[in-house]
Amino acid sequence: MLDLSFSRRQFLGYSVGAAGLFVTPGLFAEELARTASIGEGPFYPDRMPLDTDNDLLLINDAITPAVGEITHLSGRILSQSGEPLRNAFVEIWQVDNNGAYLHSGTSNADKRDSNFQGYGRFLTDVKGNYYFRTIKPVAYPGRTPHIHLAVSQNGKRVFTTQVLVKGEKQNERDGLFQNIRDEAAQKTVLADFKKIPDSKIGELAASFNVVLGVTVEDSHDGAIKGGIGKPEFQGRPGRGPGGARPPRRS
Repeated sequence: MLDLSFSRRQFLGYSVGAAGLFVTPGLFAEELARTASIGEGPFYPDRMPLDTDNDLLLINDAITPAVGEITHLSGRILSQSGEPLRNAFVEIWQVDNNGAYLHSGTSNADKRDSNFQGYGRFLTDVKGNYYFRTIKPVAYPGRTPHIHLAVSQNGKRVFTTQVLVKGEKQNERDGLFQNIRDEAAQKTVLADFKKIPDSKIGELAASFNVVLGVTVEDSHDGAIKGGIGKPEFQGRPGRGPGGARPPRRS
């Protein structure tokens, strides 16, 4: 059972420090490979949840948590030379444990877990750290389990990809994953969801570092100049740019 003995504010404060706990050791031992980009898909939320923080298990001050395997997802946003990207908005969105998106076009809205936030955002610190508490992703019809992740800076979307589960058999049949032809590039979108030792509730930890292939101008005075960039899909729900219907992939 989920331990809710700490307050909402305590969790959010804890999460900033916890972001550094799961960073991959030896990150700078060799040249960093760019993280492969995977399209945003049609299910970026068309209506934001009441709560948009980095804890997707609880909505505001609710006491009933979402269903699923509790996962601590963390990592760093870096340039290819290893420089951290600070003041970057990291967004994630994913299906709930029933495979339903927080989107009007999801095919199984009647099964949606109303306790799952479905979307979260986090502002990176000076070391480029981000952190989310969420659930281990499950499959959506036609797709392997995944978490969408986007990075925005200075009001512009600069990168979008998806976090896939390392060792998941459905990856072999997933069209978007297989479109990444290079095996080394495929590895950059895989995260190992490991059990946290001594966790009494079976929590998992997943580390996912994002290495950008673009240079992003940062604010020297540390000010946040802009928010989250617009999603790629701007047409009707389930349609791509210009209203053309894309494959039903997410």
